[in-house]
Amino acid sequence: MASKAELDGIYEQAKGAVESASDLRALDQVRVEFLGKKGRITSVLKTLGQLPADERKLVGQAANEVRRHLEGAISVKQAALSRADVEERLATEAVDITLPGRRVAHGSRHLISQVIKEITGIFIGLGYKVAEGPEVEIDYFNFKALNQPPDHPARSLQDTFYIKKESVHPADDDILLRTHTSPVQIRVMKEQEPPVYIIAPGKAFRRDVPDPSHLPMFHQVEGLAVDEGITFGDLKGTLEAFTKQMFGKKRKIRLRPHFFPFTEPSAEVDVSCAVCDGRGCRLCGSGWLEILGAGMVDPNVLTEVGYDPEKVSGFAFGMGVERIALLMHGVPDLRMFIENDMRFVKQF
Repeated sequence: MASKAELDGIYEQAKGAVESASDLRALDQVRVEFLGKKGRITSVLKTLGQLPADERKLVGQAANEVRRHLEGAISVKQAALSRADVEERLATEAVDITLPGRRVAHGSRHLISQVIKEITGIFIGLGYKVAEGPEVEIDYFNFKALNQPPDHPARSLQDTFYIKKESVHPADDDILLRTHTSPVQIRVMKEQEPPVYIIAPGKAFRRDVPDPSHLPMFHQVEGLAVDEGITFGDLKGTLEAFTKQMFGKKRKIRLRPHFFPFTEPSAEVDVSCAVCDGRGCRLCGSGWLEILGAGMVDPNVLTEVGYDPEKVSGFAFGMGVERIALLMHGVPDLRMFIENDMRFVKQF
């Protein structure tokens, strides 16, 4: 039958065993003998049900107190034995201080982040500010305000991911993942009077099946300049300045007529191939590589945000960061940017 006297006796025996333990293994054997699942204190606790209620409480409290004191004594002894073991090893084992230390592995920016930083630095140097906006947008900012009403055929080229409303937004608008960073331009113009000179780096989403040239999530850097007297010549000069800083002073650009709903006139911009210097090769085919789309801001867009197209004008451009990185470093497949293969990532 368990009793407080029996517990005191067990504690004295355990305390002596702890003090006489000469190494960590012997100390662990003491712990198992007295505190383990089949240990002596546990065995005492299993007999508490045989005691009267008043004695059961006193013996239970005493058992818990013995367990607590014994655990503390074992912890103190363990620290002392560990310290002694380290001191013994240092005294007996030779240490070659000429051996090189272990290098700490340093992380680095992902290639896409590096390219975004480089693009952003160039345009900040040209006087632009960085603007940001939400990745989960409403239809108005992503399409309608950018001159793309619900029945506009250009929407089919930017099929995206839609989110169930469930009263998330009070407006009678679809909620979606933005298909480009152009909504940031609308938000900035609605909050700020001209002049406006911004770039909007960030993620965009479209329902594209991943393949060597498409990803369902990608990065864009879009730019916007709105002021009095802005011309198409200003757009071309800006893009030439960017291209020479990004790709090298010998690179040239050309502008080809194109269509974008939110710019008029619009153009696709090509850069001369660095491999063949514009003569034509297996990489480019014609000597040119497409890098971005651009154009003069459509008057309908300026009117939508409250600007007077008779007083101000502007230009906008947008580039895919993955495509820029691909052209700069010769990456053959866009999927390599998201596969997290360290053999690829460590190269940059």
